Amino acid sequence: MSARRLTQDRPITARGESSCSTSLGSEDSAPLRASLASGLAAPRPVEVLLVEDDPGDVVLTQEALHNGKLCNTLNVVSDGYEALQYLRREGAYASAVRPDLILLDLNMPRMDGRETLERIKRDPELRAIPVVILTTSDSPGDVAASYELQASCFMSKPVDLHQFTRVVQSIKDFWLCLVRYPDPPVG
Repeated sequence: MSARRLTQDRPITARGESSCSTSLGSEDSAPLRASLASGLAAPRPVEVLLVEDDPGDVVLTQEALHNGKLCNTLNVVSDGYEALQYLRREGAYASAVRPDLILLDLNMPRMDGRETLERIKRDPELRAIPVVILTTSDSPGDVAASYELQASCFMSKPVDLHQFTRVVQSIKDFWLCLVRYPDPPVG
């Protein structure tokens, strides 16, 4: 199965360039206005890998991330095994773009999120990629284990649709608007 690649609002024309236009007066343009005011270049689009086996949660996450004018690319795989193939650019994922951020569910078939996180953080080529755990679990054990495995943060998916959208929006607001990522490795 190949990753589904979705670009928010408008296509990204090349790495670091986007064809988006955002009104500087809109709420979604605050990071852009701040960058321009400080003399910095506008932030580049963020590559996100969503590792999620529930098609409904994939759709909800896509919709919540697409709400607004930010240009980011969302790639989706359905389990930890596929995620590692994608991250290592193996097989069908040979031309995959390295993500800046990983949204990782814990409870998935074949390889769950715990094992996936452990393997990502053991790999010198991948360990610097921030991993946000986004799961239905609210178990204190899962929270503790995720942080022990070096998760960047742990967020529980609410059952309520409105609350779920708010959680994903908070991820978007912080990880896609405020956080600065290093330039992707060359080669």
